[in-house]
Amino acid sequence: MSTTIAIFVMAAIAEIAGCFAFWAVVRLQAPTVWLVPGVVSLLVFGWLLTQVDVDYAGRAYAIYGGIYIAASVVWLMAAEGKTPDRFDVLGALVSVAGALIILFAPRSA
Repeated sequence: MSTTIAIFVMAAIAEIAGCFAFWAVVRLQAPTVWLVPGVVSLLVFGWLLTQVDVDYAGRAYAIYGGIYIAASVVWLMAAEGKTPDRFDVLGALVSVAGALIILFAPRSA
């Protein structure tokens, strides 16, 4: 399971970085060349999600969503230099809890 969680974290980083490249070009007037690594990063994100050990795509996306929210709050801090407020942190914790419930829930075969 630790490999699965690591893949979700790497996918979140790849997606956020890819989307941020677009954000930077459109909102921060970064050079359009930023779109090249952004697109590559989004391709890596899509590939990574296919590598998780989860039986159904919808379940993988649901788990990923919780990890993505937490990773976005970390990105807010690390890449954008903004301290998350208590609601950012609480929302991230709730979303990760939901993702872990889905990931670790006992299921019949």
